[in-house]
Amino acid sequence: MRINNQLEHLADMAVFANVVNCGSFSAAARRMGVSPSSVSRQVGRLESVLQIRLLERTTRKLRLTDAGTVAYSRCQDMLASAREVFALSDTHTAMPRGTVRVSMPKAVGFQLIHPHMSDFLQKYPDVNVQMMVTDRNVDLFEEAIDLAIRVTDSPPIGLTGRTLMQIKHLICASPLYLDKYGIPSHPRDLAHHQCLYLSDDERHCQWRFARSGEVHNVKVSGRYAANHSEIRLQGALSHLGVASLPEFTARRAIQNGELQLLLPDWEHQSHQGGTVWLLYPSNRFLPSKLRVLIDYLVQKLH
Repeated sequence: MRINNQLEHLADMAVFANVVNCGSFSAAARRMGVSPSSVSRQVGRLESVLQIRLLERTTRKLRLTDAGTVAYSRCQDMLASAREVFALSDTHTAMPRGTVRVSMPKAVGFQLIHPHMSDFLQKYPDVNVQMMVTDRNVDLFEEAIDLAIRVTDSPPIGLTGRTLMQIKHLICASPLYLDKYGIPSHPRDLAHHQCLYLSDDERHCQWRFARSGEVHNVKVSGRYAANHSEIRLQGALSHLGVASLPEFTARRAIQNGELQLLLPDWEHQSHQGGTVWLLYPSNRFLPSKLRVLIDYLVQKLH
């Protein structure tokens, strides 16, 4: 195929990559502001030119073929290179400037990220930060998000990033509660305590503990449950029971003696634990305003 004819299909390659990133033709169409039929037509045209099938289409989802997986990787490289070209002016700006939109879970945003924002804004006076604090996974492309902070062990396709920290969960209670009801010496003892747990999923009543190859699952219960760690913290401080809390939420209260760490020889394997990632679109080049924020957070929290 002549080079001019190849260039005609660069847009089709971009559309194909967007379909894979979005997971469907309709989602990609919404992102690009066109009709689903137009998106389907462009992907079909690319398949016709290449004479290979890129996607297996079902009523429920799309699946990349082997050839489609290779093509998607190359199309992602093409889009990354295009973003680098458009961001060249930012590369050569002496001082980072502009607005960075960041999405993050509520507890992570309030307790981990927000405390460091004052220093960042003073250090970079030409950079503005817009924090979107939500526990849902936002679509970076559709919602114009520059950076997503997520707790995940599997970054989604189309995104890359850096690890920030591991989130460990601790079991703790107030000294006054423990004086009244006793200190649990084994995970199974928790079944007889008032426990403060997440309220939005039945599996959160099942607390899992591990120690030297030994594993115990305990079904806990209690009169007070909440799907926000700050509320569970305040509940524990009010002597309402034994709480499962992220380490960063409980740290200060434990250091001050307001809460007592329980079962320190056991690892509490919470469903809410995992790796905190800083995620952004796959791109070898990052705008300076985004790069300095990422480097700053890694320096503060890694």
